Amino acid sequence: MLRIKVEFALDYAVEPFYYERGLDFYEDGQNYSLASLLYTAGPTLLGKEAFDALLVTFQRAVKEKTEGALRELVLAASRLNWRELPEALGPLVQASPECLSAIATTGVTTDAAIVVLQALISRMELMADGAYRVEHDQSKNLLTYHDLLQRYIDHQHEVEFRQTQIASIKFPLKLSSVSQVDSKASSAVQVADVMIGAAIEAANGLTGLRPPLLEPQAVMSLYADDQFIHLVPSIDFTEQKEFRQGTQAAEMIDYFAKHFGTKSS
Repeated sequence: MLRIKVEFALDYAVEPFYYERGLDFYEDGQNYSLASLLYTAGPTLLGKEAFDALLVTFQRAVKEKTEGALRELVLAASRLNWRELPEALGPLVQASPECLSAIATTGVTTDAAIVVLQALISRMELMADGAYRVEHDQSKNLLTYHDLLQRYIDHQHEVEFRQTQIASIKFPLKLSSVSQVDSKASSAVQVADVMIGAAIEAANGLTGLRPPLLEPQAVMSLYADDQFIHLVPSIDFTEQKEFRQGTQAAEMIDYFAKHFGTKSS
């Protein structure tokens, strides 16, 4: 999830700067590669404490949306050796008005739940032969996005967006209904919770975020390579460019903003 938080920071603290200058920040997965580079090399090039402080300051600015919080964010970026990664930190150091405005926009958060949900939908849509339904537990995040999922279901415009070689999203969805259930009364939801928890624990172990409670490779061996989306950072830039070549992420973001009032990643 830390990699996703870094990507969120780039989405709002960098992408608007390039957008205003006619550059597609998402072309061929450039946003993913830069986020992976910043996640991987940032602590070393910028200093781990300073890098962590920047992310904390970014989260505070997104939450508070005040001039003071935005000013502190610019100062936090300026204190770093930002010239080591000017593509990632330059717009923020320059206090780009486009970026600061995006961060201060009502509704913009660092909640990664919508990213995970959209990734999950793209996989379910590909795997399903026909109509299917979704049951989810009553967690706060899922309750927050329940109505949005229903709007996705109700959307009848015919449109499709390519994201990667293995991911795309096409409307109308095959998803026919979404309902909330008590996880204690649903064995399927309980199994899903266990599987997701194990995958997250293994990913944290592989990326060194904390000592793993489970053997990461043993857990990962239970999944196929194409079942991972938005999970593990990669600095094999050639491979990632090929994997994400032709992505329509920018067009998808514009479409979602227009029809659903949300920015996806």
